[in-house]
Amino acid sequence: MDVDSWRWGLAYDQWVALPVTGSRPPARYKHAAAVVDQKLYIVGGSRNGRYLSDVQVLNLSNFSWSALKLQMNPGVENSEGNGGLVEALPPIAGHSMVKWDKKLIMLGGNLKGSSDRILVLAVHCIDLETGTWSVMETSGKVPIACAGHSATLFGSKIIMFGGEDSSRRLINDIHVLDLETLTWDLVETKQTPPAPRFDHTAAMHADHYLLVFGGCSHSAFFSDLHVLDFHTMEWSQPQIQGDLATPRAGHAGITIDENWYIVGGGDNKNGCPETIVLNMSKLSWLALTSVKQREPLASEGISISLATIDEDKYLVAFGGYNGKYNNEVFIMRPKPRDSSRPKIFQSPAAAAAAASVTAAYALAKTEKLDFAIIEDGVSKRREEKHSQPNGTIELEALREEKANLELTLAEVHGESSKLKQEIDEVNSTHAELSKEFQSVQGQLIAERSRCFKLEAQIAELQKMLESMQSIENEVQLLRERKSALEKHMEDASSVEKQAPGGVWRWIAGGNN
Repeated sequence: MDVDSWRWGLAYDQWVALPVTGSRPPARYKHAAAVVDQKLYIVGGSRNGRYLSDVQVLNLSNFSWSALKLQMNPGVENSEGNGGLVEALPPIAGHSMVKWDKKLIMLGGNLKGSSDRILVLAVHCIDLETGTWSVMETSGKVPIACAGHSATLFGSKIIMFGGEDSSRRLINDIHVLDLETLTWDLVETKQTPPAPRFDHTAAMHADHYLLVFGGCSHSAFFSDLHVLDFHTMEWSQPQIQGDLATPRAGHAGITIDENWYIVGGGDNKNGCPETIVLNMSKLSWLALTSVKQREPLASEGISISLATIDEDKYLVAFGGYNGKYNNEVFIMRPKPRDSSRPKIFQSPAAAAAAASVTAAYALAKTEKLDFAIIEDGVSKRREEKHSQPNGTIELEALREEKANLELTLAEVHGESSKLKQEIDEVNSTHAELSKEFQSVQGQLIAERSRCFKLEAQIAELQKMLESMQSIENEVQLLRERKSALEKHMEDASSVEKQAPGGVWRWIAGGNN
């Protein structure tokens, strides 16, 4: 593929492997990636259980790889904490990274040999202008150290959700880091948040909503979509249309306008071969393209980045694991899609109220139009009557028009009363639904508590069953010993009876 003309034959929504030059970086997954100035930066990752600390750079102008050697930053301590200076990033995997100006900000991740020492989330900064890295000292409500979380840049703030801490505890909190003040804050939310998870993806939409998709717990993989409204700080799980999105974790996502592209991921058994896109305004999934199983694009721990070349946008995918570690680079030219107004995520009750308000507004416009038509008719008739010499006829006509106007006004008042009654009924229904919802929430909480108790009882019964099995084994062993002892006694008795001068001889009165 010619470097200068490769884009001319590139079809929309199809992945193409790039013919890169130079020495490829080591294959890996659970790394972090970002594109800055037409250069793809790959940071860290994991391979064969070993964490990597390198920074690899792919120049998208000539498809050549190179390694970025970072200079030490005075004041950065080494991993042993003895104050010595270091010249490389610490080995890291499962971290997140965002591009902020000419810097790459990395949050959290698994640091080799540091899980026992690092109690709070580490924030590293790579300054691409100076070629140095440093640890950013943050304050406030700093989250605990974790990996597999999501980090979404919104202005000068990073929104962090989920993850797994060093004790394998799953998280579903929202933390926000202000990059201007380097201050953390814990966001309090309402309604039901997503289940605690890690290896999911998140995206911002319309500067208003945070969307969270997929991920996994220790026992399940998710395909659900959750939305956090930053105006009301309420979580919701809207109804989704379009193609089916299969459960997955370890996938990667990137947004272009209102479209959220998702690639890769899997469930520890199979990789997800399809590349899907969510229209965040219409809340509709679309399967763009699919690859064969075991291909690099159907991998967990893959990365996806957005590159802009000559004002055209491209998706760039790298790495991942699907039975083997990958280091290939794939590129896609997404088809331009229509943009529409952002959709308001709301509950059914809120939708019904909005419909009532819309109806009221429409009726009000109709009422105003009817009054205008009536007033125009009255004015015209007045002008016609003024031309007649008979004032009595004019007075009677005006009285008739007045009666018609009063009748129309009464009808409008009647419609307004009906509309008010309907709005009251909707409000009453909404209040009843809210009470019912609270009741159901209470029942769910009670059921969850009962389930937890049942699980504890089941665990106790399992322990009892295990102990009963050992008791049964002991009983069986005692039975075997008893049988052996009885047999031994029988044999001894038989020998004693047959012996000379034994009991039978004595009973028979024999003597020797």
